[in-house]
Formats: sequence, structure tokens, C-alpha cells
Amino acid sequence: MRTYVVTFHKTVPDDTGHDHRVLQRQAVVTACSDMAAIYAAKAMLCEADGVVDWRLRADTCEVRELGEHAA
Repeated sequence: MRTYVVTFHKTVPDDTGHDHRVLQRQAVVTACSDMAAIYAAKAMLCEADGVVDWRLRADTCEVRELGEHAA
């Protein structure tokens, strides 16, 4: 199993009209693959925020591998 950090951002405009990516949530997930980590993190975000779709809270989702655990 590998450990991943999944990061969710929302793009919001400032008062001058420039867009900024704002961190909404990060989740550390142990999974077999990066895709499995993304799905798990999306489910965690939905449960924590009480929403049915993660896109209600974020625009983008990025995954980065941290390392591998011995099975």
C-alpha cells in the first residue's frame, strides 16, 4: 500500500477580478493506486462536509504520492 496526499482547491476571484486557488482540504490516504486514493479522498470530503458531490466544495483535486508502507 502507498500513502498519498490529496489536495482540493477552489478558484475564487478577488476584488480586482484576479483568480486565486484557495486550499479547501487535504487528506492523507493509504491506497493501492493514485486513483483509489482520489476516490477515497473525495468520499471523505463529501462525508465530512455533508455534500453529495465534492465539486460543491472544490474545483480541482490533485494527488501526490508520499511513500510506500510494508504490507
